[in-house]
Amino acid sequence: MAKRKSDQIEIVEVEQVSARHSSTPIWEKYPNLLVYLLAAIALVVAGWWLYKEMIVKPKQVEAVAAMWQAEQQFSRDSFQMALNDPGGGYDGFLALADKFSGTPAGNMAHYYAGICYLQSGDFDNAIAQMEDFSPKGDLLPAMKNGILGDCYSEKQDFGKALDYYEKAADAAENDMLAIYYLKKLGMLNENQGNTKAALKAYERIRRDHPNPQSSDWRDVEKYIYRAGGGK
Repeated sequence: MAKRKSDQIEIVEVEQVSARHSSTPIWEKYPNLLVYLLAAIALVVAGWWLYKEMIVKPKQVEAVAAMWQAEQQFSRDSFQMALNDPGGGYDGFLALADKFSGTPAGNMAHYYAGICYLQSGDFDNAIAQMEDFSPKGDLLPAMKNGILGDCYSEKQDFGKALDYYEKAADAAENDMLAIYYLKKLGMLNENQGNTKAALKAYERIRRDHPNPQSSDWRDVEKYIYRAGGGK
């Protein structure tokens, strides 16, 4: 019995030592590890800074200059030329998106290419380009979702179109854009017989985005009445 008690005490003491050992901070146990870790982080940060300064920025300047001709054709509604061959030996948006991948201009080339495909009736490629586009700022996140909504509406996939119109309205930080996409959301819901959802969208226009400069806001009472509100 005495021996068994001694064994138990020894086991407890071992466990206590083990617990104290496991709670020791790793940098105290391996003091060089923290130095190596900090050096690795500094190397990554320095590498990223050099990459941005030496590669991304010069590439961005080149990309902006290269996109000029394609943007000119886009502004003239010459969407196929803007997409593939804007003339003058310049690349279209498809080639620009690939050539200048990783730059803001290359990212915007996906956006332009998506609109070109949408305007040309090639909705699947328009969706693919928009999915490759990473929007930033106050306007572009809403516009990306709205364009995807247009693509799916044209494909008669109305469930997805409604989802994207709602995302566009939620992402809009500009009253005019929010009203525009809420109206689209309401009208497509009406078209699909979802009068309650349509009314909800129109009510959001009236309540959340009062803007007398917008004809859609001024006419919102008509939409609400048509959807069954106020009757």
